[in-house]
Amino acid sequence: MLCLRQQALELILMPDADAKAAAVRALPPVLLIDNDARCLHLAEPAGVPGRPARPELRHPSEMKNRAVGSIEGRAALLHALAHIESNAIDLALDIVWRFEGMPEAFYLDWLQVAREEALHFELLHAHLRELGFAYGDFPAHTGLWDMAEKTSGDLLARLALVPRTLEARGLDASPAVRNKLISVGDKRGGEIIDIILRDEIGHVAVGNRWYRHLCLQEALDPVHTYAALALRYGAPTLKGPFNLEARRAAGFDEAELALLGR
Repeated sequence: MLCLRQQALELILMPDADAKAAAVRALPPVLLIDNDARCLHLAEPAGVPGRPARPELRHPSEMKNRAVGSIEGRAALLHALAHIESNAIDLALDIVWRFEGMPEAFYLDWLQVAREEALHFELLHAHLRELGFAYGDFPAHTGLWDMAEKTSGDLLARLALVPRTLEARGLDASPAVRNKLISVGDKRGGEIIDIILRDEIGHVAVGNRWYRHLCLQEALDPVHTYAALALRYGAPTLKGPFNLEARRAAGFDEAELALLGR
């Protein structure tokens, strides 16, 4: 039997986004085999993460904004969201296979995150198909995975700058995205955003929990350490408006919230 981390590595290598999402959702609960050397030291193979031939990947500055008043514009927005969720599956799988030596609960937490990100992708892709489009029909950017590559050798930085920074921005953006879809009569799109926001609060909370676990273990101040890591790895400057209610629910404390946007 493959251990959990080996399974995560095999899944992240899958190139087809739909097949990867389905395989993650179908993955049964497994036990981590701590005493198996194969599960302790996993070498990185070529092709991480596996990606489909489409969508075409571009720098974020090359992406066009489309008005959601048209079907194509709404589809482009849903496609961008589906791409984020596809990346989020890879991010959750990557943190499972890449970083060794953490408690079993750490890996099981992130495996559950991967399952929920896979559900989000499936919901968005199904809705995109209802509009006559499919994942891959629009270009997409690489922003989320770029930060994963920067932090591939530093788990503390990965936790600080992916779930607690880039994914937490989704908490801030969700209300506006939901309102935009509802304003053009896309009730189903709004319902999907509600599901995603509910789950993403939990995902950011997982990031907060394990970030603080490592800070405590290493006797580091979480707030000062975050600022240092953001500077070292070139994290984007956060800009409002901020969804403070969702951020509080995800485990950010008042000292952290007070520093937002500064």
